[in-house]
Amino acid sequence: MKVILLEDVKKQGKKGQVIEVSDGYGRNYLIKNNLAKLADSSAMSQWNAEKQAKQRIAEEELAEAKELKEKIEDKNTVVKIYAKSGDDGRLFGTIPSKQIADELNKQYKISIDRRKINLSQNLSALGFHNVEVKLHPEVTATIRVHVEAQ
Repeated sequence: MKVILLEDVKKQGKKGQVIEVSDGYGRNYLIKNNLAKLADSSAMSQWNAEKQAKQRIAEEELAEAKELKEKIEDKNTVVKIYAKSGDDGRLFGTIPSKQIADELNKQYKISIDRRKINLSQNLSALGFHNVEVKLHPEVTATIRVHVEAQ
């Protein structure tokens, strides 16, 4: 018996997969507990349509992420942040990812979630810094940040 899983089932498969199970297991456990539904022709056509829609949405998200990467990595896109510093070029504090995201939005109207900015540690010195941003699982961009004395 072929069934389409509606939930993740341990040792069987993940939600949305079509699997082959024994008739008793399918009828008496999976379908009865709303973990799966019978994979007849109408259910299979609906499943294929949903699969194609998800794929199309994923492709659109990837295209948007690549377009955003081009905007961020443009040579004219340099986020300028002003901070107080000492004579040796070290800052009186640090610049966190939230401040970088806010300045990017303020200066270039590019909105990025601060959690997507990968900083191993907050910026603590004057000068140019390259900061990675994870826009999509397949797309990573680099923001150039220029920290200047106030």
